[in-house]
Amino acid sequence: MTGRADDVFDLLGLTEYEETALEQLISLGQTSAPNLAEATGIPKARIYGVLDALSDRGFIKVIPGRPKQYQSKAPAEILDRAVENQRQEYEQFEAELDSRREAFLSEYEPLFERATESVTPTSELFHVVDVGEPSERETRRIYDDAERELLVMSKSFEYFDSVRPAFEAALDRGIDVSVLLVDPERLSEENRAVQAGIVEEITESYPDVGVRFSEERLPWRGTVADPSMAYDSGTAILLVQEDEVPNHMRQAAITDNGAFVAGLKRYFDLVWEYESLSGSG
Repeated sequence: MTGRADDVFDLLGLTEYEETALEQLISLGQTSAPNLAEATGIPKARIYGVLDALSDRGFIKVIPGRPKQYQSKAPAEILDRAVENQRQEYEQFEAELDSRREAFLSEYEPLFERATESVTPTSELFHVVDVGEPSERETRRIYDDAERELLVMSKSFEYFDSVRPAFEAALDRGIDVSVLLVDPERLSEENRAVQAGIVEEITESYPDVGVRFSEERLPWRGTVADPSMAYDSGTAILLVQEDEVPNHMRQAAITDNGAFVAGLKRYFDLVWEYESLSGSG
């Protein structure tokens, strides 16, 4: 299960100019900076800085001469070097954090302990995050932690691309995934087009995923993972339907309460069984 080949460039952490230059070098072969600037439209005042950045990351070779020549590394070597760069950055981050750990803990642990001494322990039913990248990040975490089942309820699954790697990884682990969407007849023309594209992608690329359409509006949307009717496991993230509230002002609720997650599954199953249609109608 793979996306487009050029999606990999987005994972390398390159600027737009760096991505353009590297992609062009792969197909051009050895060339000079002025020639590359001409081929890519990158300003000549910027091209040397772009090439230096790619060289520093180990993605291209610099060949001495008058003028200097530049050549891309082999695609497999670029990927290997990207992984190595990430490993080195992580090790540096870990070392820097460890060097400050003792001072941080000695200062802040006593403050935290004093602040929590008088607090009566409670079982938190929910905690909330903003809708957008924070909620999508939590959704990816739920996908990553799932062990048996994922139930997705969404208007059109418009955030699918942002969770796709975690979605695919869950399928690769053998997780059962079911997606319940709103009947396209209840969507705006714009949302209907978005939904149609996502549904086509899922049904063609992931045939084991069940997709159905709720005949009624969904009062909430989100993802449920590993529900148990014994009320002893499960995680969910959800947000309620609030058309009058802009997305950037909404919050998503996250819960690990087994009983609540089981209730969400019962609702999902009832809609799936009695109030939804298959993709074929």
